[in-house]
Amino acid sequence: MSAEPLKKVMLVEDDPDIREIAEMALGTVGGFEVMACASGGEALRRVDGFAPQLAVIDVMMPAMDGPTLFASLRARPETAKLPIVFMTAKVQPEEIVRWQALGAADVVAKPFDPLTLADRLRALWAKLDA
Repeated sequence: MSAEPLKKVMLVEDDPDIREIAEMALGTVGGFEVMACASGGEALRRVDGFAPQLAVIDVMMPAMDGPTLFASLRARPETAKLPIVFMTAKVQPEEIVRWQALGAADVVAKPFDPLTLADRLRALWAKLDA
């Protein structure tokens, strides 16, 4: 990491309502430049052109779920070290351990607080940079 502040976040969420709320929470409230994608495939097609510093990925999506997208991003040299935060309604302790064992930087529970989501990502970014 670098001492550079977090500015660019990729959001991958298949539910249009949640995607819109998260995009507003990160962009309008948080001031980040956000690339919102509706699927893992869309994220893979667009990630290089956007070059995010961090990704927030829904765990349960059709076609390509979050863990599969995570593995695909890790397999590419350009995104192999991209910090990834999983967003999920499944936040039982064993599930959080599973996502962290995969290498997730953090796990955000749904529903999330739109007013604090950006601050949570900034705090994580500062921790990753330490």
